[in-house]
Amino acid sequence: MGAWAIAVHGGAGVDPNLPKERQEEAKRLLTRCLDIGISALRSNLPAIDVVELVVRELETDPLFNSGRGSALTENGTVEMEASIMDGPKRRCGAVSGLTTVKNPVSLARLVMEKSPHSYLAFSGAEEFAKKQGVEMVDNEYFITEDNVGMLKLAKEANSILFDYRIPAVGTCGAGAAMDSPLQMNGLPISVYAPETVGCVVVDKQGRCAAATSTGGLMNKMSGRIGDSPLIGSGTYASELCGVSCTGEGEAIIRSTLAREVSAVMEYKRLNLHEAVDYVIKNRLDEGKAGLIAVSKDGEVACGFNTTGMFRGCATEDGFMEVGVW
Repeated sequence: MGAWAIAVHGGAGVDPNLPKERQEEAKRLLTRCLDIGISALRSNLPAIDVVELVVRELETDPLFNSGRGSALTENGTVEMEASIMDGPKRRCGAVSGLTTVKNPVSLARLVMEKSPHSYLAFSGAEEFAKKQGVEMVDNEYFITEDNVGMLKLAKEANSILFDYRIPAVGTCGAGAAMDSPLQMNGLPISVYAPETVGCVVVDKQGRCAAATSTGGLMNKMSGRIGDSPLIGSGTYASELCGVSCTGEGEAIIRSTLAREVSAVMEYKRLNLHEAVDYVIKNRLDEGKAGLIAVSKDGEVACGFNTTGMFRGCATEDGFMEVGVW
């Protein structure tokens, strides 16, 4: 029997001017989610059940960018995506383009367990959801007043609003804001929007699991798919570790960031903290992102090269931490 560990995130990249009240609200939500996960782990739920449970909670609360509170497309609608992966047999499920599924992460799990496929999207995913009897709601349920206002700002600026600001490199630590312009695939973008969510868990049996969920970018093109539902990019779990990423989706996709953590642990024989530090510093090129990770040995780590990352983690020995910067 090993030791359990859990980490959650609410997105990499935090506006340095974010009001203290919003910071504290985020910390309270992350703490609540950690408490839910800890209780489940103490009840001996397997890691895959715990990551789904925690991400469902994050999707239901409108504070972060997943489920209710998701970022809006250029058309003012919500298109959500999520993925989940179970490390022991590398089983996985992913969904994109959801508009009426209340909890995308649970549909991703159903794709993993109740379909012959690993990834369903748009109308096919919605039809599968109906057949599985998952809870469906009107698209308006996911739209918040804050995000309507943010979309208006994005349209006025003729830009995409992103979920981080330019940083100095940090690993579980603070960075300093910089004023240089951000680009995505060579095109300038503006800088602040709601944040992606994710959870990684290792249970007492050493089984790792990971799940990630998001509404994507504010003012994104309809049909855009980011890293969150892509296994190996935004989410990955193996017999060695579980990883969930957040930040510039295009950069995370190019670097297959989540899989890279597992790969350098396997091939370079790095421990979890070394692996996370290595991929953040060497695999993102000019991209900006962060990640959370756990190992089969009960380690937990996070890394980011943005100004901050909403995150929390806990281990069986009583350690618990929630941070922003």
